[in-house]
Amino acid sequence: MSEPTFLQLYKKHIIIWLLIAVFIVVALKLGIDEKIIVFVTLVLGLFTQLFAGLGALIAMVPFIGPLIIKVLAIPFFWLLNGLGYFVGMIAIKRGYSGEFMKSRVLTLALLVGIVVGYIIGHIIPLR
Repeated sequence: MSEPTFLQLYKKHIIIWLLIAVFIVVALKLGIDEKIIVFVTLVLGLFTQLFAGLGALIAMVPFIGPLIIKVLAIPFFWLLNGLGYFVGMIAIKRGYSGEFMKSRVLTLALLVGIVVGYIIGHIIPLR
């Protein structure tokens, strides 16, 4: 038996990427609110292991791919959290405490969504 090719391994991921890209373009042309587009894209991406497939695709690049994934994975969470605190200090000083709370909730929701998507993606395999 021969090894599966790249297209055989990632055919479903590529189709999902293309469908999501088409959805985004069509939704923007129809004037649908950007928040709805982002939410639907994140939900589709998390439940279909889209982001895991994209990470695997980047990791397949020899030498530099695994390095990129290792460098961006955990520091991404730290960067989002640290940036939220830094912006929060400035926002509170200028009287934007309500907006600050909304941004912290959004950041927390994004981080929890990524973790939940990762867990669900490993419980329910795409193949």
